[in-house]
Formats: sequence, structure tokens, C-alpha cells
Amino acid sequence: MEILGEIQKNKQEKLIVSLSEYEGYKYVDIRVYYEDKKTGEYKPTKKGVALPPRVIKEVMEFVLEGAEKLQDDQSISK
Repeated sequence: MEILGEIQKNKQEKLIVSLSEYEGYKYVDIRVYYEDKKTGEYKPTKKGVALPPRVIKEVMEFVLEGAEKLQDDQSISK
């Protein structure tokens, strides 16, 4: 696993974006990790998604579209 980046979600959870491989297929994995209180280490949860290369561009387009709509909604409500 190669970690590409981390985003602190809240006090106890992070989103970690990484490159991973399963049964010979490579994925971009976006997963929620939680902080283990005993060890202080971050461990993966089942919450997340492994994206194969063929869908990444389409998913990114939808995320960007959603972000633009959220920005538009915020500027309307001001």
C-alpha cells in the first residue's frame, strides 16, 4: 500500500487515500481509518471504496460537480 494523502475527518477518524492491489488488480482506495485508543495507531474500517482505474475519472467529475453545486448553494444563501 502506498499512501497518497490523509485528511483529518474528525478527532478520531482520518480519510486515507492510497494505491492498493488485490488479486493482481490495482486500485485507488479511499478509506476511513480510526484511532485505536490503546495504541494510538490508525486502523482501517470497512467504510470506504476501492476504485479501479476505469472509473476514477468519472467519479472525480461527479465529486467536482457536487463541490460546485455546494459552493453555488452557499453563495445563494449568503
